[in-house]
Amino acid sequence: MKFAFVITNLCGGGAEKAILKTAHALLGSGHDVWIITLESRVDYDLPAGIHWHSIVQVGKQMGKGWLGKRKLAWQLRQYMARLVPDVVVSTLPFADEVAHLAKLRNHWCRIANTLSEEIALLEKSNPVKAQRRRKRYQSIYNQHGLIAVSEGVATDLRQHVSCASPIVEIPNPFEFEPIRQSSEFPINAPAEPFAVHVGRFAPQKRHDLLLDAWQRLDVPHKLLLLTEPHPPLDAMIRERGLQQRVEVVGFQKNPYPWMRQAELLVLCSDHEGLPNVLIESLICGTPVVSTDCPSGPRQILGAALPECLVPVGNVDALAQAIATCLRETPDITQVDLQRYGSEAVAEAYERLAQKRGGC
Repeated sequence: MKFAFVITNLCGGGAEKAILKTAHALLGSGHDVWIITLESRVDYDLPAGIHWHSIVQVGKQMGKGWLGKRKLAWQLRQYMARLVPDVVVSTLPFADEVAHLAKLRNHWCRIANTLSEEIALLEKSNPVKAQRRRKRYQSIYNQHGLIAVSEGVATDLRQHVSCASPIVEIPNPFEFEPIRQSSEFPINAPAEPFAVHVGRFAPQKRHDLLLDAWQRLDVPHKLLLLTEPHPPLDAMIRERGLQQRVEVVGFQKNPYPWMRQAELLVLCSDHEGLPNVLIESLICGTPVVSTDCPSGPRQILGAALPECLVPVGNVDALAQAIATCLRETPDITQVDLQRYGSEAVAEAYERLAQKRGGC
């Protein structure tokens, strides 16, 4: 079968990484796979055998306004008419909207986040804009089959975004052995023991909460932040007097050695779709502590390690859980990760292509 994935770009991020892993899993199952980016920005190495096409040529700017979206949609439709894939999967709202405007055959939208949480956060600062966004999401997502990356995302779409379209749950795929092999690569790790946080610097990721918790801890460990340096993040660290205890090591194409050598990975987001880093850390053999945010962490950890979940936004609970897990290592072998294996996910996408339940 022929699969086409549509995404804005392939810059560093969880959704972009997930699309590459999904494409690689389908390629390994003998399918033809295309990744179509709307702009020609690519940070990751594309796996051999995967076709890549950019709608906007290298060096050209992508229009993001009303007219720009429709021009992109026309160009995307022209390209897809020549490609004729069995199924098209777009991901992230901008690419979803462009693909929606292109009126593509058998088009599914992959939803990687709890959209109601995003809308609720926007409503605090701009209620009118939040209402417009809700209506735009409903207009797009009620006309296409939807792929939810977790149970929580599926529930959110039905109950809080009022989506009546068909929804199938397909998680992000993980290739366990390659991840473990990649975790063996040498890195310039600090001499002292350390914990890690892996995630872009954005309000959703709550670096402020993590730094507040770390400030409360009396541990010999260093905290490494795998994110690009940002002046506001540097200011947060300075304001808390954590310059000697926290280090920003930058975005890492291969974060797995950092995960493997860490004693703990911490996720402290207000909301997620399916947090890849929790699964990746467990595959690398490293325990995790996470906020019990919508959605994903409870689905991954709740049955086996509920003590590794803490309430969203609770700095004291986060600090206590970190201290406890650094002192007494949780038994992560209790967590069942098989449903996230690449073969299981590839089979789910094969069934999706056979459904032909997209637009």
